[in-house]
Amino acid sequence: MKKRVTERTDKQEHEDSKPRRMRADAQRKMSSLLQAAMEVFRKSGVDAPVREIAERAGVGLGTVYRHFPQRSDLIKAVFQTQVDACADAAPVLAGKYGPDEALSRWMHRYVDFIATKRGLAAALHSGDPAYGALPGYFNKRLLPAMKTLLDAAVAAKAVRPGIEAEDLLHAVANLCRGSHDKEPAYTQKMVELLVDGLRYGASTQTDTRPETRRRRSISPAKTASRT
Repeated sequence: MKKRVTERTDKQEHEDSKPRRMRADAQRKMSSLLQAAMEVFRKSGVDAPVREIAERAGVGLGTVYRHFPQRSDLIKAVFQTQVDACADAAPVLAGKYGPDEALSRWMHRYVDFIATKRGLAAALHSGDPAYGALPGYFNKRLLPAMKTLLDAAVAAKAVRPGIEAEDLLHAVANLCRGSHDKEPAYTQKMVELLVDGLRYGASTQTDTRPETRRRRSISPAKTASRT
């Protein structure tokens, strides 16, 4: 009896391992497909032939359409995948580098994401309701990533306080927009200058964020001094 139970268990374990391998293979194919789509969109725009994406990914057209019946489905998946990759890089960098270096490296990583997003711009700004939820997804994933790294750098007195994470995201995006016709290295150089500006006077500055100023404005000591 014990032998039969063992045999069944071994067989079950063998059968259970098959779906995991299939899922892993499917995930690799999906990653390859999304990577290919990103590269094609960056080079040729979002109206590039689906066949070109399939050929680059090494899959059939049927595979592409099975997962993404509409072109908008593929564009959204590419965008969300790139957002996730950028956001997920934040804790990895925080674990490998000091607070200011982690922030700097992530901001450069964010520049790479914006370059990818540029290839999707025609679709994302088309007004198509299919893309309506993407700005919210962007903020939900990237704003906390930036804020966590920024707060850590401020706490370590490696970056001066008083900077809002949302403002910093916009600042980097604006630098990328302004250097649209420049080489990527130029944008990275501009971002490095921005990072150097954040470091300037870090150990001597006090927190000047709006909510801090509000708290100080109603402190008992300050109120008393006005009377």
